[in-house]
Amino acid sequence: MSEALEMTATITLAEATQFIWAEADLLDRLDYKPWLKLWTEGGKYIIPTERDPADYAEVLNIVYDNKVMREARAKRLLSGFSMSSAPPARTVRTVSRFVVTASGDDFIELRAAQMLAEYKYGHMRFLPADMRYRIVRAPDGTLLLDEKIVTLINAEDYQFGIGYLL
Repeated sequence: MSEALEMTATITLAEATQFIWAEADLLDRLDYKPWLKLWTEGGKYIIPTERDPADYAEVLNIVYDNKVMREARAKRLLSGFSMSSAPPARTVRTVSRFVVTASGDDFIELRAAQMLAEYKYGHMRFLPADMRYRIVRAPDGTLLLDEKIVTLINAEDYQFGIGYLL
């Protein structure tokens, strides 16, 4: 591979930030079908019930989704038959405080902060979270989520009525 091609494979912080903001926009608009296309085949979407476990697969999680589970969750949320999603909540996400924790020729890992405001049934609720992302560059040059971990700041507390994707 030529040096010029290798340099184009590197994911910049600006590219990753724009990608994460676009993902947040899709989620706020309940646009789950295009959101599903943002993932690698083996990507994991995780919402843990504890902070920084040694292995997320070995602990209880609110969500631990692979491709099949993400598709099933999106289908349920779009169907209108899920009690937690009818009517759907209105949400606004702000994602900021990006910190690169690792990077390579075709991946970048970041920490970030997310503030999610939810409005449903005349009530406003805020769900701040620490975020972790692993983003990879596909062979066609597009960016894809390989891992997204949403650790609510009150992850250890009882969680109720989360009828959307964080």
